[in-house]
Amino acid sequence: MDKKLKKSNVLKIPDNVFKLISKDWMLITAGRIDDFNTMTASWAGFGELWNKKVCFCFIRPVRYTYQFTEREDIFTLTFFEEKYRKVLNRCGTKSGRDIDKMKGIGLTPVKSEHGSVYFSEARLMLECRKIYIHDLDPANFLDPAIEKEYPDKDYHRMYIGEVLNCLMK
Repeated sequence: MDKKLKKSNVLKIPDNVFKLISKDWMLITAGRIDDFNTMTASWAGFGELWNKKVCFCFIRPVRYTYQFTEREDIFTLTFFEEKYRKVLNRCGTKSGRDIDKMKGIGLTPVKSEHGSVYFSEARLMLECRKIYIHDLDPANFLDPAIEKEYPDKDYHRMYIGEVLNCLMK
């Protein structure tokens, strides 16, 4: 476990979660320390479901991280200080299929307690175990404007994960 991050109760997260996800962004990471991928995301949420503290996030099947998230039971969400904005931008605009995203960006991968990957530079990390998946179905969009988010019809898969660990600076 990283020495900068300390185990904490998920109920102690001090952030405004709407800002944390939509404005600050996060990295969704899946895989093992020797074979993982990460992507920047701003579509997610936290809550309680089935008597568990959960987070949910969305990944399009065309994203390289999708295959890692499908393969693994555990994924992490990591949040960073503003000084990492350029790193997050790179991880959201470049594919791990084409480049080594970790090369030269200043993030240090760390093996999580349950075998996934997070980054020691993070200020907040949630380690999650997949407990439910659901493919978004455009037939269920009640607001027609949502369809505009999918010009290529590449609808997201939603992952709901039980929060197993919360680490904070």
